[in-house]
Amino acid sequence: MQVLESARELEVIGEYDLIVCGGGPAGVSAAIAAGRLGVDTLLLEATSSLGGIWTSGLVPFVLDSDSKTGLVGELKERLTDLQGYPPRKRGSGYLFDPEAMKVLLDELCLEAKVDVLFNTRVVGVVQERDKLTGVITEGPSGREVFVGHLFADCTGNGDLAAFAGCRYDVGHPETGQLQPASLTALVTGVPEHMSETRTSADKDAFCQLLRSVGVEPSYQKATLARTPYPGLWTLGVNHEYGVRHDSAKNITVATMRARREVFNAVKRLRTLPGWEKFHLVATSSQLGLREGRRVCGLYTVSVDDLINGRRWDDGICLVRFCVDLHVLEFRKGEGAVSEGIRVKPYHIPYRSLVSCDIGNLAMAGRCISGDFYAHASYRVTGNAVPMGEAVGIAAHMALEADSDFAHVDGRRVAERMRDRGHIL
Repeated sequence: MQVLESARELEVIGEYDLIVCGGGPAGVSAAIAAGRLGVDTLLLEATSSLGGIWTSGLVPFVLDSDSKTGLVGELKERLTDLQGYPPRKRGSGYLFDPEAMKVLLDELCLEAKVDVLFNTRVVGVVQERDKLTGVITEGPSGREVFVGHLFADCTGNGDLAAFAGCRYDVGHPETGQLQPASLTALVTGVPEHMSETRTSADKDAFCQLLRSVGVEPSYQKATLARTPYPGLWTLGVNHEYGVRHDSAKNITVATMRARREVFNAVKRLRTLPGWEKFHLVATSSQLGLREGRRVCGLYTVSVDDLINGRRWDDGICLVRFCVDLHVLEFRKGEGAVSEGIRVKPYHIPYRSLVSCDIGNLAMAGRCISGDFYAHASYRVTGNAVPMGEAVGIAAHMALEADSDFAHVDGRRVAERMRDRGHIL
């Protein structure tokens, strides 16, 4: 059965220079960078906090941030001041208190005079041929329209680009399979003798501990990591395979199953000697999707770029992270693989942030233009932040020239990133 929705007039609530859709690490960075340059910016976020996977997703890691300055470095400094203690070093990045990050991102947006709307989801677009002129939203205020000159898709799943009819790729090039999703948890009461799962052997040992109480984790490299807050740890024990970014039913079933798996794992571990005080503090309010749409841009970052360590004149971010490809289906003893791909530090060129179909649409974060294997490297949040910064800078340049993202000289964006201290 089909129902015809009645046509209706929608009120235009506001007009902006730049409308950023998605308030995760990429989107909030784009909005802050643009706002600081005087760009009249609206940031639309579907949940009730900024930070996305950092906050709602309870993954308080900024991976691949060691060589990053700019906003990545500023966040670290401001978190130290706000928390009263520094973020905790781990691997190629750092861990932080997700509640402190929520407050900090609010403050940074207010300081930059960015208009933020929570609980507001983009559900459609207004466009004239190959140009976006507005977005249609649904939220507590009902169905509304915001018009703008420039637009940034920082939704992670490329939702805005899809509404606009842009071309995109999804999943493995041969099978279409997606990397699994995960639901992260915060736990407390970890025994003093337990150490973090830093190595593959550590993770295997933790999985064996889970098996000793009758739990076979769907994530075969289960993790346990300290947060900067004393006694608070993050726990990762699950993989949800085959979860589609564009299926509410799929995501709902996976979320319920993952939540039950986490709860059961904590409950079973509590039966072990020394684990009596082990408790689940919270599970993330959103399932962590590793993959969605990869929107086609003016350039597509490829696995060859990673292997050859390719640099570009319009390179706006230097990625050092490995190919972190979580196995596409359950395989005993395996969690994430590199498929033998050895990564040399490589650039994300500005061109890969600009839609090849709509000139006034840019992307930042994991929905930029890249192939399946490249995406498995650049998708981490230490790279999403400078991508967002570059979009904010490019928006300012485009407005100054009365132009759009497609006509901005990416080399000038790269220069501005270097001026901000980015090592490229």
